[in-house]
Amino acid sequence: MPINDPQAALAPSPPPHPDFLGRVISVRGSQASVGLPPSSPQSPEETRATVGKFLGVRSGSSLLVGLIADVSLRAEPPFFNHDQVAVAQVDLIGEIRDSETASAHFQRGVTSYPAIGDPASLIGSRDLRLIFQNSGGRMIEVGKLQQDGTIAARLDMDEMLSKHFAVLGTTGVGKSSAVTLLLQQILEARPELRVLLLDVHNEYGRCFGPRAQVLNPSNIKLPFWLYNFDETVDVFFGGRPGLEEEVDILSEVIPLAKAAYAQSSSSGRLALKTETAATRYTLDVPVPYRIADLLALLDARMGKLENRSSRMIYHKLITRIESVCNDPRYAFMFENANVGGDTMVEILSTLFRLPPKGVPMTILQLAGFPSEVVDAVVSVTCRMAFDLGLWSDGADPLLVVCEEAHRYMAADHSVGFAPTRRAISRIAKEGRKYGVFLGLVTQRPAELDSTILSQCSTLFAMRMTNDRDQALLRSAVADTAANFLAFLPSLGTGEAFAFGEGVALPTRIKFRQLPAHVLPKSETVALGEAAAASDSRSLAAVVERWRGRVAKPRSAAERTADEIKPPPLVRADARPAQVPLPPQPQAQARPQVQARPQPQPEATPQPQQQPAALDPNRFRLLKQPLDPATPGPLRR
Repeated sequence: MPINDPQAALAPSPPPHPDFLGRVISVRGSQASVGLPPSSPQSPEETRATVGKFLGVRSGSSLLVGLIADVSLRAEPPFFNHDQVAVAQVDLIGEIRDSETASAHFQRGVTSYPAIGDPASLIGSRDLRLIFQNSGGRMIEVGKLQQDGTIAARLDMDEMLSKHFAVLGTTGVGKSSAVTLLLQQILEARPELRVLLLDVHNEYGRCFGPRAQVLNPSNIKLPFWLYNFDETVDVFFGGRPGLEEEVDILSEVIPLAKAAYAQSSSSGRLALKTETAATRYTLDVPVPYRIADLLALLDARMGKLENRSSRMIYHKLITRIESVCNDPRYAFMFENANVGGDTMVEILSTLFRLPPKGVPMTILQLAGFPSEVVDAVVSVTCRMAFDLGLWSDGADPLLVVCEEAHRYMAADHSVGFAPTRRAISRIAKEGRKYGVFLGLVTQRPAELDSTILSQCSTLFAMRMTNDRDQALLRSAVADTAANFLAFLPSLGTGEAFAFGEGVALPTRIKFRQLPAHVLPKSETVALGEAAAASDSRSLAAVVERWRGRVAKPRSAAERTADEIKPPPLVRADARPAQVPLPPQPQAQARPQVQARPQPQPEATPQPQQQPAALDPNRFRLLKQPLDPATPGPLRR
């Protein structure tokens, strides 16, 4: 055999493994090219090398694990023999150390790269179980592997939670069902963990049964004094930027109202005159105050002004605050605006389930809130979640799941509410230090802030066809797994590619199907149910809900009682009602003769009532501060 014959020098050795498929022909960084023989249509599925399957390369005592990202055909293959006519591009991700011994174990990363001629074979069921059934941490099972349906898809829950996670995909691919399944498994594995789910479309209310409390504007209290200054301005101005003059006035008066309430609570009486006593209160400290005190301070300042234009600024601000406070849609904020009372402990206990008492989850339904204040509600909720973890040193871990995350963390910083973005971004960047974790769910990854998405170390990418979405996701995924994103448009419903710390390898999984009674479903009327709903929901009831006045439905017995109710009793001193006389037959019309006016008797002059003497103290009330029980300031 000539020594300079390259084909003879690279003559293949006997196959070292019964599942031998081909040999390495090139290596470049974390990618390797493997020569493949042609496959016939009669070949079993488990023996065919196709994209998305795992391939193992023998390198010494280790089995390098990679995923086939591309398969191509060469007209003149420069391989070891003419039986290998195709090339598979393999992305190397990890390795099984001591694969042929009982101490075999899988680890991420590659320590020794393959050489030209190393044999390659498809990963079998034994090696797949060794990779995905790692018992090193607390594992949860969410479905099956797409490559081998007999192997469970398991996730490392601690790694997934502590470094945040995200579920991405277009509408109709099963994101809500996947989120429900993940949260159910997380609650079973970690009963001590509390979960706050921001439900934008009111579709998770029935998914968790007695383990979750459902909060909406009808049963939640988020008093206005819990909001910081930016959130308060956003509420008073209806989600629009505040006027500079009015905002400056609010920044001066709110600390005074807080100090006035604190002094009145300690001394038992209102103290609005000592404006200098408010130096220890800031705009954002969550201490109670009353709207009546705030309006009284504004009214008192307005009374000292002589310039009409300056007075109108105060007048508009007072009118703006009163209109918001009197709006029934904002009752969850201003229902007890003038009563006072520090209820922060009760609010935190209800909102964040402290203690859980067997109900570790809160579903905050946002669809019923006025659209102008949804951003402020999300902002105050997420901000309090982080501050609670910060000041409690992470004693009670909390998971915040944000549906439709692109609404609050848009890539364009000129869109959306900046305090909401800051609150969620703070959880993403620092929350893991204080036991506050984040889960993002969105159908528009391209509109999501890439900085916040990059903080999520575990990603579940479901079907996506938009190139912008795939490009953003490619920037957030490791380079070794970026080629897998080309498979996203072909994923089926309920399938996802899982990347990151929560999974042993980037892999394609099939989420387990949920029972029908716990599937997420919006509480709005579906298209097929419209006819049935029209019988039970009148247009008048819809209008009442629209206006924020939801009346209690009357029972059949109450309606029957109203129909047979006797007429009300007539008081003895009441004048009898005028009973209309029956129509009389009209006589024949005769011409009317105008009568001469008759002189009237002279009226007896009545004594003229003299006006009461003016009391000099009569208008002194206008110069005094209002009583807190007064519903609004007096108008001049």
